[in-house]
Amino acid sequence: MTGNDLQATLPILERTLALFRPHHLELRRRLITSFASILVFSVIAYLFVEKIAALLIVPLKNASPLVNKLVYTNLPEAFLSYIKLAFMIGLAGSFPVILFQVWRFTSPGLRPDEKKLAVIVVFWATILFVGGASFALFAVLPRMLVYFMSYAGPGLEPLPKLGLYLTFVVRMMITFGLSFQIPFLMVMAGKAGLVSADYFRRKRYYFYAVIILLAFMLCAGDFMATTLLAIPLFGLYEAGVFLNGIFSKKKRAADGN
Repeated sequence: MTGNDLQATLPILERTLALFRPHHLELRRRLITSFASILVFSVIAYLFVEKIAALLIVPLKNASPLVNKLVYTNLPEAFLSYIKLAFMIGLAGSFPVILFQVWRFTSPGLRPDEKKLAVIVVFWATILFVGGASFALFAVLPRMLVYFMSYAGPGLEPLPKLGLYLTFVVRMMITFGLSFQIPFLMVMAGKAGLVSADYFRRKRYYFYAVIILLAFMLCAGDFMATTLLAIPLFGLYEAGVFLNGIFSKKKRAADGN
């Protein structure tokens, strides 16, 4: 590239950077807000981390009379476990804030009806996330722990570690919370034109098989827990099929007018 070519290219690069600079600044502001919300929620969670940990340990103690307390084998393990627990709770607690920031970043390019839909999605996605996490903690986890602790006996003493147990519980809650987003993922795929309106209805039994396999792996082979997870996921899938049908009818009516 000659000096003249470089001089001719520089103004184009400057105009391109100036064009994308507002979007870059907006994205940075949204990311900073999201990270700040995670930090704030994590700090708040750490203030009550011992009570939160005690609440999460209750299902384990109820699962077996052999478990009176948890152990840690490294001196900083308890401290680091509480830090990690607070961070994961902060990440889960900031979920609606992160969704809202994504909406605010994309809303300038959306039509008014799409902005309204985005607000509805953020609200119901948060409700479903909380519902999925609660379902994991109060319905699935106790049954899973009973299954796991059934291997304990006179010749096999359970010594669950604090850090590993808390990580297992919180990860499962987050996984279930995200799994409960199925209807909105289906609706968004339909509205984005990635699949046809009746695609999920026609492929229902294939997705049912995937749901059963996913639930089986998440529940580590516990058939009772697999059933408890698969049944609500089936219901959520059918809700996604129903919502896709409603939105496709509205779209056809609007196109007809």
